[in-house]
Amino acid sequence: MWNDECWDDDTAGKPSVAGSTVPATMESLNQSSEYSREVRSDNSRGKSSSYSNRNMDGAGQTFPELRKMEVSDRMIPRLIGRGGATVRQLREQSGADIQIDNRSGTVRISGVAKDVEAAQNAINDIINGTRSEGSRGSDYGRSGGRSDYGGGSGGYDRRDRDRDGGSRYDSNSDRGGWSKGTGSGSRGDGGGGNRGGYFGSSDSYGRSDGNFHSLCKPYSYQPPANDDIIDWAALNKISDEAERERWANCPPLTKKFYREHPDVAKMCPAEVAAFREENNNIVVDRTFKDEKGEKKPIPNPINEFHQAFGDYPDLMEELQKAKFTKPTPIQAQAWPVLLSGEDLIGIAQTGTGKTLAFLLPAFIHIEGQSVPRAERGGPNVLVLAPTRELALQIEKEVAKYQFRGIKAICLYGGGDRRAQMNAVRRGVEIIIATPGRLNDLVQEGVVNVNTITYLVLDEADRMLDMGFEPQIRKVLLDIRPDRQTVMTSATWPDGVRRLAQSYMSDPIQVYIGTLDLAATHTVTQLIEVMDEDDKYYRISEFVRNMQPTDKVIIFCGKKTRADDLSSEFVLAGINCQSIHGNRDQSDREQALVDIKSGHVNILIATDVASRGLDIEDITHVVNYDFPRNIEEYVHRVGRTGRAGRSGISLSFFTRSDWGVAAELIKILEEANQEVLPELRDMAVRFAAKKDRDRQFGGGRRGGGGGRRW
Repeated sequence: MWNDECWDDDTAGKPSVAGSTVPATMESLNQSSEYSREVRSDNSRGKSSSYSNRNMDGAGQTFPELRKMEVSDRMIPRLIGRGGATVRQLREQSGADIQIDNRSGTVRISGVAKDVEAAQNAINDIINGTRSEGSRGSDYGRSGGRSDYGGGSGGYDRRDRDRDGGSRYDSNSDRGGWSKGTGSGSRGDGGGGNRGGYFGSSDSYGRSDGNFHSLCKPYSYQPPANDDIIDWAALNKISDEAERERWANCPPLTKKFYREHPDVAKMCPAEVAAFREENNNIVVDRTFKDEKGEKKPIPNPINEFHQAFGDYPDLMEELQKAKFTKPTPIQAQAWPVLLSGEDLIGIAQTGTGKTLAFLLPAFIHIEGQSVPRAERGGPNVLVLAPTRELALQIEKEVAKYQFRGIKAICLYGGGDRRAQMNAVRRGVEIIIATPGRLNDLVQEGVVNVNTITYLVLDEADRMLDMGFEPQIRKVLLDIRPDRQTVMTSATWPDGVRRLAQSYMSDPIQVYIGTLDLAATHTVTQLIEVMDEDDKYYRISEFVRNMQPTDKVIIFCGKKTRADDLSSEFVLAGINCQSIHGNRDQSDREQALVDIKSGHVNILIATDVASRGLDIEDITHVVNYDFPRNIEEYVHRVGRTGRAGRSGISLSFFTRSDWGVAAELIKILEEANQEVLPELRDMAVRFAAKKDRDRQFGGGRRGGGGGRRW
């Protein structure tokens, strides 16, 4: 409650939370050096160096009006504020001098009557809880200093800087850090509490005069009502509604074209299981289980082309021209799934016919839409591929099958950009693209992906390995959500699984053999353990012993290594070609033409060629440099032994490759290949090294013990 009595002389020496004595009169107040230091700190932004001018009327007479107020202990922290921010702000706004004795719970106010009255009203507002947080600043300090001791906020909202140099606290900002202010929480500007925010009043480092313990009393903070709190549920609802409105006017989409052949329909479950087991152990299942436990039926596999495409005689003619005799295992199961309108995840090793598995249903999907092609406004099918070579290979596959005038274009970096743009503007039904070039043309407004209704992510694991996930997700945002989606992959890593879960609708997973990483069984895998210096002599011997009908891809780990090896071969009179990312696109295409035509029978390549190169008559693959991960080894090996042929892979394995020895042994054993004793020894020694590293903190670098050379 308020008391109109003036201060007694015996109160002049009582300490306040600021650690300074309370003077009996304003004249002594103005003469107090400690008080002056405090004033200079509070007025470090160009204000008067004392409070004396606030206590004078127009005639310059001092009015030492003093009032005293008793408050409860729990209100003291609120009046003081974090690091003394509230009491300083009260002084600034009212013009009165306010001293708080936190031991006795007494608040003393002195100054001109109107200033004292203003301070009294402000304090009453704080006590009654009617003073706004924005003006009070009790908990969101305006001073500098370290926030963990009560200093000012180093928040992110810099739009409202205070006069004392601190930042106004924003509800989303971090309270930690140092503010830039020079107020009473700063380190060297005088009497206020500095680094500790103790509210001390002695030297510039702000020692506490015994009152710090009271400031550390437990303080129950109740956050104020904040209109800036984000209602995520409401925003998500608005976003969903906007998404529905965005696609509400899309033309109708037809996805189901499959009429099950009677011979397929009458297959009993035992016959279906036997067929799948006999055909490379086809495994089919829904990838993500239904929350209600319901399991939708999965179409039976087909055994003959006419069972899937009997209603399309012109497509059957194209298959007969290609001299295919029967579907491959993945085609036998994928075609019924895709023609039924289901999303598909196809997991199989390279060279198993995955491209044709999604391509023929795409033709039927394009032709079967109710809207005429000329009125669709853009392409219907989008195939994303990780590399230029794979994209070009898919384009060539499309060109093999002339089906009702369907046109395709390949968009890739390094190609003629203007020619690609002109081809898109003339009108195409299928776009095969690498993610980078596609995003480029979408941003330019050349490609409209809103019309895409059939999406293929080919070699999805490779695209994620190459860092294309952001570009893929960006493209998918602009494709209608009720599309049909196909994803092919040689492996099933977590990244591919997350992508499928985010952008596919109850997909059916078809995988051939096993989900565990495995190399094709039509390839004989040979491993030779050697020193690094012996590699060139061994590859020279291998090349000299090649037969005229042999074709080999030699994989190198680096572009410079590929160039060096190619130069050595040319100097030795060995005809060869090379392909890697630094070569011009025209040179890369010429290299592929030369190896396919037989002009050269040696292709030196980096991993850019480990996927997407469909050269059927490659007889050998040589890993001159063993790949850094075992997945890449599987894809390199898959460049030979394609389309039912057999092949040989030869890998040079050095001590620096011992980290993948254990995984390589698993691949070899799964394919019933010979495992060298030296390879097993490397795997054992590497495992022992890893155990030692874990035991001693990671070896020399991490453990800090032992001799260091």
